[in-house]
Amino acid sequence: MTTPAADGPAPLTGGTLVVATLALSLATFMNVLDTSIANVSIPAIAGDLGVSPSQGTWVITSFAVANAISLPLTGWLSQRYGQVRLFVASVLLFVLASFLCGLAPSLELLIAFRVLQGAVAGPMIPLSQSILLSSYPKAKAGSALAIWAITTLVAPVVGPLLGGWITDNVAWPWIFYINVPVGLAAAAITWSVYRKRDTPTARKPIDAVGLGLLVLWVGALQVMLDKGKELDWFASGAIVGLAIAAAIGFALFIVWELTDAHPVVDLRLFARRNFWTSTLAMSLAYGVFFGNVVLLPLWLQQYMGYTATAAGMVLAPVGVLAILLTPMVGRTVNKVDPRIFATAAFAIFGLVMLMRSHFTTGADFDTLMVPTIIQGAAMAVFFIPLVTLSLSGLEPSRIPSASGLFNFARITAGAFGTSIATTTWDQRASLHHAQLVERLSQSDPATSHALSTLSAAGADPSTAMALLNRLVDQQAFMLGVNDIFYVSALLFVALIGVVWLARPARGGAGAPVVMGD
Repeated sequence: MTTPAADGPAPLTGGTLVVATLALSLATFMNVLDTSIANVSIPAIAGDLGVSPSQGTWVITSFAVANAISLPLTGWLSQRYGQVRLFVASVLLFVLASFLCGLAPSLELLIAFRVLQGAVAGPMIPLSQSILLSSYPKAKAGSALAIWAITTLVAPVVGPLLGGWITDNVAWPWIFYINVPVGLAAAAITWSVYRKRDTPTARKPIDAVGLGLLVLWVGALQVMLDKGKELDWFASGAIVGLAIAAAIGFALFIVWELTDAHPVVDLRLFARRNFWTSTLAMSLAYGVFFGNVVLLPLWLQQYMGYTATAAGMVLAPVGVLAILLTPMVGRTVNKVDPRIFATAAFAIFGLVMLMRSHFTTGADFDTLMVPTIIQGAAMAVFFIPLVTLSLSGLEPSRIPSASGLFNFARITAGAFGTSIATTTWDQRASLHHAQLVERLSQSDPATSHALSTLSAAGADPSTAMALLNRLVDQQAFMLGVNDIFYVSALLFVALIGVVWLARPARGGAGAPVVMGD
């Protein structure tokens, strides 16, 4: 993110400021919405396109990876083309990509268009914040950031509900089509207000080799994680090749970025204790968090009989406490050690995951929703304190690079976490299914009773066995998701120790926060 120059245009006033703030907020809302709206629609998308739900999650991971890779380019692109031009172009390209996503007749094309959508979305969030800050007097920068933060918190609440309702009552392509009028309106208003307030442009060198290596290792690793289960992991030559490409690409990327004069990613930031500890904590936590966010609606819809709308209702309350508590955290983060806030966040996340690890197939709606509501408190004290730690002690000139790298690591970890969570779920469910089947036999009283009951209800022997297998599947996948929730709880508790490796925040604590999606 780049901050407005001291001698930049005068702040906006009156109705123009209100309209401009609304337009920038709409663009941010649309972007963040797209990261959560598809979560509850994956089973419907997978079914319509003739693929498995685990393959359907590529719709989420492809967007996240492309989004993460494009983030480090924001600074260079804004210097080359100007912040306003780049922002408006990003919004319009996002609209086009969204329209193409809705039209996609196959999973392959949908993933391709989601990659495009994620790539052009990268600059939108940091630039919306930067342009918004340039519209307000410095004394009201906090108010501007509060408005921006609330927008990014409301979208995850609306996303699952809206996505579920659209999927159940219209059709899944409309989760993408709704971006078209919103994006066109945001782009038109932004251009009309800011076209004469654009930032100066300059030709700057770009680290093309570093960018290529970044795309290589991140892309290869993500495809490996997504395709591993389908291709039987390292029994497949393709998976071995992807693993080798990822490893070599990563090694060359590290060497190149540490020696290039204008690196696309400033890896030297990791020499700072607060930066590497907070980035590590955020990446691991977000990977675990986002993997569970994707997994929960899949389980509810595939094995608990929930509609997309009902699954969205289970997920939506996460934003209630987050919206209520975030302003308080923003006001006090400079007065309270951010490590304390982060500790509270991880402890609450751990509690939530522990509660979910005790879910059963008989869990009612209220039982499922309670942990989601509690999780909102963790969300409020999760992002801002860790961002504050990561930027503490940094000189202003390095804050844009640090923010970009921090968010790149977070979003990439979210994509990896999704793939790991869904793959591990299938593996654990297969293990539990085998263990449960071992205990079933015609001579087993419980099995005999179940088959007799089904036969009495009119089911022939083959149908009765199929129904019994479905019940075993339901229990196996429940036990599998419980395993993941339990391990997630342990990981969150372990991350508390990582946070306390950081030093108390100093300097840079009040730097603008770029939370992203």
